[in-house]
Amino acid sequence: MLLPAPVLAVPPGLDSLRAVMAYDDGARALLTSLKNGDERRHVAALAGALSALPWPAAPVVVTWAPTTAPRRRRRGFDQAELLARALARRRGVPVRPLLVRRPGAPQAGRARAARVANPGFASRGAAPPAVVLVDDVATTGATLSAAARALRASGAVEVHGLVVARAG
Repeated sequence: MLLPAPVLAVPPGLDSLRAVMAYDDGARALLTSLKNGDERRHVAALAGALSALPWPAAPVVVTWAPTTAPRRRRRGFDQAELLARALARRRGVPVRPLLVRRPGAPQAGRARAARVANPGFASRGAAPPAVVLVDDVATTGATLSAAARALRASGAVEVHGLVVARAG
C-alpha cells in the first residue's frame, strides 16, 4: 500500500512542492522498476496522479530536472522527461526542455551535505514566467532547488515542483 506524501517545508527556490506519495518501500520499488527496469508502462498512471495534484493558477510551461547524459544513454530515456511529457499532454499545456544537467555524481546514496552541494543545472535559454518542474523523487530537495535557481536565473518568476514521491 502506498502512503500519502508527507507535508514538509518547500525547498528553497520553489514556490510550492507537491508529491503523489511518500517515498517508502513501495514507492522506491515502483520508481526503481521505472528507472532501472525499463517499466515505462507506469508512466501513464503516474502522470495521471501528478495531474490530479493542485495546479498553479498562472499559465505554465512544464519542464523536468534532467538526469545526467551517461544515465540517459545507459537507460535509453530520462524518467523525469517521460513523466513531464505525459503530464503536459494530460493537462494540455506546453512542455519544453528548459534545463541541462551538468556532470556530477549521482544523488542516490549520498549524505545530505553532499546532495546539497552536488546538483548543477544550466538553462537552455530564457525561461517562461511560470514553470512546473517535474522529477520522480524529492529527498532533500537539493535537485529541485538547484533546478529552480537555474530557471529563476533565466527569467522564471514562479517555479512549482511536482514529484511522484517525497521522502519525509
